[in-house]
Amino acid sequence: MIPIRIGLIGKGNLGLFLLRKINIEKLLPNCKIIAMLDEREKAKDELPVLAEKYDCKVFQDIHTFLQTDIDIVVECATIDTAKLYALEVIKKKDLMLISIGAYADSAFADLLNVSAQESGHRVYLPSGAIGGLDALKAAKFAGGVESVTLTTRKPANSLSDEIITEKKILFEGSALDAIKLFPKNANVAIVLSLAGIGMERTSVRIIADPSVTQNIHHIEVVGAFGEFAMMIKNNPSPDNPKTSYITGASILAALANLENSVAIGT
Repeated sequence: MIPIRIGLIGKGNLGLFLLRKINIEKLLPNCKIIAMLDEREKAKDELPVLAEKYDCKVFQDIHTFLQTDIDIVVECATIDTAKLYALEVIKKKDLMLISIGAYADSAFADLLNVSAQESGHRVYLPSGAIGGLDALKAAKFAGGVESVTLTTRKPANSLSDEIITEKKILFEGSALDAIKLFPKNANVAIVLSLAGIGMERTSVRIIADPSVTQNIHHIEVVGAFGEFAMMIKNNPSPDNPKTSYITGASILAALANLENSVAIGT
């Protein structure tokens, strides 16, 4: 089996998680992160240390980064970073986009989709901190979907710097508006919208709750097929409470699916 060579953009909580699980712990024996990109001036001193620790090459130029023999680029930085590099990446490599909120910019999304078609490369959007996407996509082919509602409840200090002493609804509206106001917390709303009925029709409620310690997502879908509801209670990442611990694992699962002879789910 030909090894999957990964290029990484982003060395925050998720990036370091992937480096540790893939390059150190060998959780995916047929995958290796062979290159990292960070063009920021402040990264100059840190990159050589990471290169030695995780046995990979480091780059501060997108063009030389893409000239390496990487098979797929995994972006796990920010929405702005995703939009900065994605169009350049997809011309030469497959792309796994973790900052899915970038798709809320319809002009960017259209350009990326067209560029992917023209280049023959693929864009992968992992499910992240939620489930139910397979069922939602199937429901669209079973007579259509009438409504999709996502209620996200997180510890108050992960959503706001304000001191919140009791449950408080911070947002109610569309997924499109949710990602604008909560760019680090509403990626799940965007991937749900892309799998379902779109960002303007997907309803989102974001609740800050000082009584909970987990990131809780409750999804309700109604359509011609019937209806389903599911809830996932994610432990927050120990390094970044705004990110669910399962988010990094979903990237690993998506990468594993690339190399499996039998793909379970879609």
